[in-house]
Amino acid sequence: MMQLNMEKLTNRQFNILEFIRKTKSASNQNIKNYLEEKNKEKISRITIVRDVNSLLKKRIIKKIGEGRNICYQEAIRNKILKYINVDEYFEKGPDERKVIFDRFNFNIFKELNEIFSKKELKELNKLNENYQKRIKKLSTVILKKEFERLTIELSWKSSQIEGNTYSLIDTEILIKENKEAKGHKKEEAIMILNHKKALNYILANKNDFKKINLRKLENVHSILVDKLNVFKGIRKRIVGIIGAKYKPLDNEFQIKEVLEKTLELANNLKDPFSKALILILLISYIQPFEDGNKRTSRLIGNAVFLANNICPLSYRSINEADYKKAIILFYEQNNIKFFKELFVNQFQFAVENYF
Repeated sequence: MMQLNMEKLTNRQFNILEFIRKTKSASNQNIKNYLEEKNKEKISRITIVRDVNSLLKKRIIKKIGEGRNICYQEAIRNKILKYINVDEYFEKGPDERKVIFDRFNFNIFKELNEIFSKKELKELNKLNENYQKRIKKLSTVILKKEFERLTIELSWKSSQIEGNTYSLIDTEILIKENKEAKGHKKEEAIMILNHKKALNYILANKNDFKKINLRKLENVHSILVDKLNVFKGIRKRIVGIIGAKYKPLDNEFQIKEVLEKTLELANNLKDPFSKALILILLISYIQPFEDGNKRTSRLIGNAVFLANNICPLSYRSINEADYKKAIILFYEQNNIKFFKELFVNQFQFAVENYF
C-alpha cells in the first residue's frame, strides 16, 4: 500500500531539519553542536543518528558523500512540498502567524510542478487498476448502488466541511426518500441535494470533463448553489476567508484571467492525479465565485477522476479541521504537502471502501 509521510516530527527532528535548511548541508557533528548550543545540554551521538535516520526514512532529508565526508541536505527542493509543522503553525492566530502570501501569488503557476514523483504515480495507478478490475466485474445494479452510496457519503461530508449539520443517516434518508430532517434549516437539505444533482450531471457527461473549460466549471457551480441565494458566475464582490490572513483577488477581470490560466495549466497535464489536485487547490485559492468554491473544487476534482476512469473520492474519513488547515496552508504559504497527504489518503480510502 502507498504511504506518504503523515507522521509528525518531534521538536528535535524539526530543529535538525531547520538547521539543515539554514546551512544547506550539515554533518552529524554539526547537528550535535547546534542542538547542544541551542538547548544548553549534552546530546548523545546515538540520539542524533536515530533522529537523522528517521528523517532519512521519511525522505525529508538525503545523505550526501561517504565515510567521514557524509553530510545531509533537505531532500525536497520544491518549496511547495516542504515539511511544515502543522500543529505549531496553527497554534497562532492568523494575525500572529508568519504569513508569506496574504494576497494572490501570480507566480504560483510556475511552482506547481512535479507534485507527484514517478514512484508515487506508479503506486497511485496501481491502486486504481484494482478499482478498474473490480468495477468490470460488477453488475449494473450493484454498480448503481455503489455510486449511490458514494454520492450519499460525498454529499454528507462535503456539506459538513462547509458547516452543514446533517448526520450521515439523515443525509441518506434525504437523498433516498427525499425526507428532510427535523430541526435543520431548509438550506442544509438543498445543499446536500445539490451535491447529488451535480454528481449526477458529471456522471451523465463524464467524457466531457477530460478537458475542463469555464462553462463546465460554471455549470457545476450553478448546480451546487441553486436555490441557495448565491450569485452564479464570476463574482463581482470582495470575499474574505475565515481564519486566514489571505485575501483573494477582488478584480473580476483578474479573477477570470487567473481562472483561465488555471484551466489551461490543468488541461495540459497528462497526469490526472496532479490535474485533479491542482484544480481543487487553485479553485479554492482563486475563490472565483461568491460562495461554493470549495464544494465546486471537490466536484471538479471528481469529474477529472471519473473522466479518466479513476475511483472518485467521497472524503468520508477526512477530518474537516485538517481539510481546512491544509487549504489555509496553501493560501498563506503556497505549501501543498499536507493537502497532498490528505488527498492521497482519501484516494486510498475510496479504492478500499467502494465498488
